[in-house]
Amino acid sequence: MRRILILGAGAGGTIVANMLRKELKEADWQITIIDRDERHHYQAGYLFIPFGVYGEQDVLKPKKEFIPQGVEFVIDKVMKIDAAQRRVETLKGQYDYDWLVIATGCDIQPSEINGMLDGWRKDIFDFYTLEGALALRKQLKYFNSGKIVLNIAEFPYKCPIAPLEFVFMADWFFTVNGVRDKVEIEFVTPLDNVFTKPVAAKTLAAVAAKKNIKVTPYFDLAQVNAKEKTIESHKCQKVGYDLLVAIPPNMGAKALIDSEISDPVGFVPTDKHTLKASKFDRIYVIGDTTNVPTSKAGSVAHYMAYTLVENLVREIDGYPPLPKFDGHATCFLASGFEKAILLDFNYAVEPLTGKFPFPGMGPFSLLQESLSNHWGKMMFRWVYWNLMMKGLDLPLEPQMNLAGKIRKAA
Repeated sequence: MRRILILGAGAGGTIVANMLRKELKEADWQITIIDRDERHHYQAGYLFIPFGVYGEQDVLKPKKEFIPQGVEFVIDKVMKIDAAQRRVETLKGQYDYDWLVIATGCDIQPSEINGMLDGWRKDIFDFYTLEGALALRKQLKYFNSGKIVLNIAEFPYKCPIAPLEFVFMADWFFTVNGVRDKVEIEFVTPLDNVFTKPVAAKTLAAVAAKKNIKVTPYFDLAQVNAKEKTIESHKCQKVGYDLLVAIPPNMGAKALIDSEISDPVGFVPTDKHTLKASKFDRIYVIGDTTNVPTSKAGSVAHYMAYTLVENLVREIDGYPPLPKFDGHATCFLASGFEKAILLDFNYAVEPLTGKFPFPGMGPFSLLQESLSNHWGKMMFRWVYWNLMMKGLDLPLEPQMNLAGKIRKAA
């Protein structure tokens, strides 16, 4: 019996496991998925925890609920990958494979920034981990005056719109609590604007200005002075804070670095169209683990899964992989006051205006604030748990569809 090994049971790994089990006969193929955590985290929900919209129970479910029958689920920690021998060593044993799918994701590393840990979970917080989001919730509950700074340390990081969502939601949160006039909000980024795509950046910067959120661009974080409560750039620019919401550097799994599978920060060089590992045979990569130039987000992992599974099966059948993945990303950006903004883009095409997912009909509006987009954002949790994670088809095409989009917005 031949073996497919999947490392990581997050969104990408779980969707691939479900799709592969439908494609390959159980009598011929053993599929094993390894993960160090038995709980599945709906990471997109972390954003809402600091504002009391979601609780811990809303973002956690047992991973075994989403692992299909006929797939072995192993709780273990990956220690080393031997691509030459097609073998993975774990804390408890080792696994040989015929094909490997790497879906180990990435995590924040606050220790990479000098001084950040000195104030960690005191007046420096994150919302990219469950623990961080819960701790920040306690802090925001009683924060009624002062300056909140959200800082992005460097690129890449998970879910590029999430920092903007946070400051937009903070504007809403402090407004409804009657203290917005006493709270200053500043968005500090190494970019030249609030987002990587110029068309969307212009729209989103206007929203930030309307909400009286100060934007400080070109800030390349060098260190944090927790005693002085300042962040300092490599150009010696300083920004003070009372509460710092940090997006620290993101890094991939240490096992990938130690195995020389990835680059020095843990992202695996990946063909951006086929999703094969660039330097290794019989290895595919999905989601946040890749180094492809698109968003590290759940929607991207979902779109990637279609190409990855098709190409893996093609290679098993003796055919070359097809360059089908186009970098498609779809992101609902919560902007507060029951509004959200929807972005849909790929490697080549920036976010445009129009209707989504059905051309001319919607019900969602692209690159505009709307109530329908808000409900799309809030409904996504149900879609994630009940459809996406089970590998079921959604009314969304893996490749970006230009129908219904208005190109003149570019």
